[in-house]
Amino acid sequence: MAALINVRRDVSDSFYRYKMERLQTKVEGKGNGIKTVITNLTSVAQSLDRPGAYLIKFFGFELGAQTNIDPKDDRWIINGAHESAKLQDLLDIFIKKFVLCQKCKNPETKVEIKNEIIELDCKACGVHSSVDLRHKLSGFIIKNQATSKKNKKDKAERKAARKAKQNGTANGKGSDDEDKSDNSADKENGDSGSANGDANGDIASDDDALTRRIKAEAQEIKNAATVKDDEWAVDMSEEAVKARQQNLPGEFKQKLNIGEDEDEDGEGGGNTVYDQLGDWIQEQTEEKGNVDNVDGVDIFVKAKELGIETKHRTVQVLVLTLFNDNILAQIPKRAALLAKIIGESERHQKALLGGTERFVGDRIKTNSEFPDKIVKVLMLYYQHDLASEEVLLKWGGKASKKYVDVSTSRKIRKAAEPFMKWLEEAEDDETDESDDE
Repeated sequence: MAALINVRRDVSDSFYRYKMERLQTKVEGKGNGIKTVITNLTSVAQSLDRPGAYLIKFFGFELGAQTNIDPKDDRWIINGAHESAKLQDLLDIFIKKFVLCQKCKNPETKVEIKNEIIELDCKACGVHSSVDLRHKLSGFIIKNQATSKKNKKDKAERKAARKAKQNGTANGKGSDDEDKSDNSADKENGDSGSANGDANGDIASDDDALTRRIKAEAQEIKNAATVKDDEWAVDMSEEAVKARQQNLPGEFKQKLNIGEDEDEDGEGGGNTVYDQLGDWIQEQTEEKGNVDNVDGVDIFVKAKELGIETKHRTVQVLVLTLFNDNILAQIPKRAALLAKIIGESERHQKALLGGTERFVGDRIKTNSEFPDKIVKVLMLYYQHDLASEEVLLKWGGKASKKYVDVSTSRKIRKAAEPFMKWLEEAEDDETDESDDE
């Protein structure tokens, strides 16, 4: 048994009643597959009266590392090598933010969620303390509660649908279902449906290496993606808008054609405000010598001038104009801009994936191996909160000819199978946890 320490390590009283085990860790693997296992996280979580998933997710958010939740073998894993002392310091921060009562500083609190507001109900003094909703863990807690309250019958049906699809494919009956899936996808890309369960191989064993490779490629520029909120405050007076307005040529319109579907305000394809935004970005790229030199704030200002800073098709334009073969390094730099436009909208997230599908489809013509990057692209979208698990699973569950031809769409989704299978298994773990409750 690990040594007991005070829950509040700033309290030196040896008779302090609130105790917990000191975190015990073990580093396993080497190279890209190195990981840290917290061997007694379940015990520590029980002492704090919090789910172990809260603690492991908090560590992941603070360290910028991938983690697992609710492991069946009680092996709580953080990708990378992390010292016990560092994790213990982070645990102190977690306790301060998500456990201690703000008034009496006792850890006898219960988490209560009402109208997406998290409060700590102190059983010692009766005070309700508010939790900082700006922390990523707050979003996870709210989402986790919403997930646990989903209809269990619906979850069972989704599992049954996946098994039926797998059995049908194994019996040689999957081709008809796939064609039907393609037709339904024409109506709306990303309609509700189960994720593709046909991927082969054990993704769980490759998760650590995959995430570490992505981190290695994106870490150097990750900090550059942070944009302060006040940087988006610009002069939007009529005079300033007119001063910035430009008339641009239309050579880029054919490349930028983002679909025949109409926007919610009736704007269709052709010479539209979306083409104007794409032309402007193209011109700025030529002036500055590289698309990475085009300032994100200027792009947002231009979109606002055109009245499309809240439109889902704007997301597609940005994917097609701001990314090139260096997309894995560019996503972290553009994450703040994309998040500003996407927000929490499922439709905007679908547009992000649709634009990415067209982007990858264009590059297949000259580089047949480019689809292999889609796993890392989707992982970056997921890590930067640009696309939710639900939207990603819907996208991966069926091919569509909305953005590319069906054969290309299938090829892209085939390449994305390792990520989709990993995400599907993670969702199933959450489902099983909810069913156990």
